[in-house]
Amino acid sequence: MKLTVLGYYGGYPWNNVGTSSYLIQSGGYNLLLDCGSEALLTLEKVLDPLQLDAVLLSHYHHDHTADVGVLQYYWQLKNGSKKEAVLPIYGHTQDPLNFGALTWPNSTVGKAYSEDQTLDLGPFELTFMKTQHPVPAFAIKLVEKVSQKVLVFTSDTAYFSGLVSFAQNADMLMTDTNFYADKTGKKWHMTSAESGDLAKLAHSKRLLLTHLPQEGSLDTLVQEAQTSAGTSVQVERAHKLRTYQI
Repeated sequence: MKLTVLGYYGGYPWNNVGTSSYLIQSGGYNLLLDCGSEALLTLEKVLDPLQLDAVLLSHYHHDHTADVGVLQYYWQLKNGSKKEAVLPIYGHTQDPLNFGALTWPNSTVGKAYSEDQTLDLGPFELTFMKTQHPVPAFAIKLVEKVSQKVLVFTSDTAYFSGLVSFAQNADMLMTDTNFYADKTGKKWHMTSAESGDLAKLAHSKRLLLTHLPQEGSLDTLVQEAQTSAGTSVQVERAHKLRTYQI
């Protein structure tokens, strides 16, 4: 299983890097996880977008869905051989308006997932858990069937204890890390220290910090997470177009 980072900022693009979007590949299957700003332009550098098998959205905040509309137009207007004549876009149904918009006639079709069912998707089995965020959002556990390697993506969330069991023994844990360790007050995203704590408690092998802030030193963010995670966890931060073998 290969993970390629397309965009990693939270909120808005910055310094030629877009917001949350990741390409996950296994055995010729191409899954786009979230589709934030600049996702389509960046995807074109590594894969013909018409070769996507599916798109999976963790929730409907704009920094995770900004390029869904242009991807739908791309499917409608671009000439070329499409792997899927109608591209499936998976999302939750707790926001009927946004879920309904995933269907674009003769181009894309919205398909539902829920936290009480396992989703069988090509080479992957996926399970979901609702997170703590102002809108319905879902953490995603993705298991590669052949290797049994596990990738867990927290989606956007405040820290809560349920994440520990959900992320248990992940080969790669991708966390929403929008704040430095000294963040106080109400938090709808995790701090670097909380991401490190989660990785340690869940016995994750690797921690990838995502949904990063535009301000401050991202090296400091990594250092703070590593301090909390301890030496048993390899901590990295997302980089545009960097690939990670899982």
